[in-house]
Formats: sequence, structure tokens, C-alpha cells
Amino acid sequence: MSTPDQTGLTPGPAPRRAPANVSAAGGTPVPGWLAGLVGAVGAGIPVQVRQPGANRPGGRQAAVLILFGEGPDGPDVLLLKRAADLRNHAGQPAFPGGSADETDVSRAATALREAEEEVGLDPSGVEILATVSPLYLAASHFHVTPVLAWWHTPSAVVAVDPAETSSVARVPVAELADPGNRILLRHPAGFGSPAFRVRGMTVWGFTAGILDALLRAGGWERPWDTATPVDVPEITAAISKAMALPERW
Repeated sequence: MSTPDQTGLTPGPAPRRAPANVSAAGGTPVPGWLAGLVGAVGAGIPVQVRQPGANRPGGRQAAVLILFGEGPDGPDVLLLKRAADLRNHAGQPAFPGGSADETDVSRAATALREAEEEVGLDPSGVEILATVSPLYLAASHFHVTPVLAWWHTPSAVVAVDPAETSSVARVPVAELADPGNRILLRHPAGFGSPAFRVRGMTVWGFTAGILDALLRAGGWERPWDTATPVDVPEITAAISKAMALPERW
């Protein structure tokens, strides 16, 4: 049985050979708990899809920055909360990220640029560890590339534009793994999907699916109630509204 290390996390499986796109150029030591996660993830994040959509050709390219650091409460990950009056994803917690620009030299560049624009992140304090296979979002016809990174030199982060982002939080991994902070969200389509209640936010959808997969991959998941769907009316309404929007592709 694994035992918690000095970070308070239970170590994940021994990392496989690191994928070719793991960078060591920064020269900053990566903590073992994070190196193990990157090795376990390999080239793709095993998100559990309950309602798969057709992976149609074309579509828009995007990237999100999954930025891990070590804060006062141990290992953490950076999340933001979208502004409440946005047309799309209003009030929804998310990773920093967004659509790719023609000037972006890579999806990692997209993720870093978006994080700098949204929360004022200083890219010089970040080391990219892995750019993994894109995840397809049928509802928006986006191919979203998750970019895993190590925040070796944390900088101050804030909601740069309140019209776009309402708040920013470094959420401890231990809080995400706490069974008391996890719920099985009842989806309008009838199935349950993982969600988290942390730091005054209910994290759901795409972001929650990735966090759920990373907890498993890192070996940090603790038993939680996966049998009792929970209704969250405001989220149900948001999902139903998005499902009713006409296809734009």
C-alpha cells in the first residue's frame, strides 16, 4: 500500500518512460509527485466520456493550461471562474486557456498566452512538462489540447478583466481528492458526471472531467459517492441552455 509523502499526497504509480514532449530545458527540478503524474498520463488524459460525440473533421483549435504548483496547503492547481454574464460558460470554473491564434507557435504557447491575458501569469515562472492529445468537445466543435506545466516560480495572479473572469484560485489537490468535496452531478441527459465543491466553486463539465482523470492517474483518488446523483439547479439550467443552442459548425 502506498503511503503519503511529504506533500501529503499518496504517490501515484511509478512513471513510465517520459513522453518525448516532456521538457527538461528549464532545468528546474520537478517534484516527484508531479513527475509521476506526467509519466502516468503519458500522451493522453483518460477522461471518462459518458455522452460521446462524433469527432468531426475541422473544428477550432484551443488549449488549456493545467498548472500545478506547491502552495501553503501543498500541491495545487490553478483555476479561474468565468464572469457571470458571459454569453458562453458564464460563471463556470475552468483552467486558463482559449482559442489558438495564428501567431501561436504551439498549443503550449496558446495556453501560456491565454493564461497571461486572463490572470496575469508570468510565463517565465512556468515549465511545460507535457502537451497531450487533444480532447474533442462536440457541443462547441473545439479540439482542446491540455498542457501540463510546473509552476516553479509562482507569480501573483488576478482576474485581469472582470468582464471575462470573476476570480482566480489556487486549489489544493488534497481538497479536490477529499470525498466530502466531490459529488456526482446529475446531467439533464440522465447520466452522472464528476464535480467538485471547492473554494466556493462548483467545478463541473470539461474541467471536472480532467481533474477527475488526473486524480486517478496520480493515484490520489479517494473513495467517494459515485452512486448518488446530485441535482444542482443552476448547473442543470446552464447545461440545458447550452444543449439547446444551434450547432455552429
